[in-house]
Amino acid sequence: MTEPKLFAQAEDSAWIELAPGNTRRVLIHLPELMQVEFGFEKGAVGALHSHPHVQVSYVAEGSFEVTIGDQTQIVGQGGSFIVPSGVTHGVVALEKGRLVDAFTPHRADFL
Repeated sequence: MTEPKLFAQAEDSAWIELAPGNTRRVLIHLPELMQVEFGFEKGAVGALHSHPHVQVSYVAEGSFEVTIGDQTQIVGQGGSFIVPSGVTHGVVALEKGRLVDAFTPHRADFL
């Protein structure tokens, strides 16, 4: 059995372009939990979607218009939001920014 990876450095993970102005890199994960960093250029969109994972997001840089279900708020640097399982959500970058997301369980589709 392989030992779980308990430490990670940012440079260990490659950025993947998802759409113009929108990138992602998986930072670290176990079957039960995953941490992912998303980069957005100003105006970039994280399209509305849903998934069975619970997600918590931290705004590491910038500000975002965040929609979760029927609620929309602007969340700035240092703010956070939670997306319950199965709820439709998405973001618009109001300026260049980064989100650090945690998912439980991990997103196998990101690996």
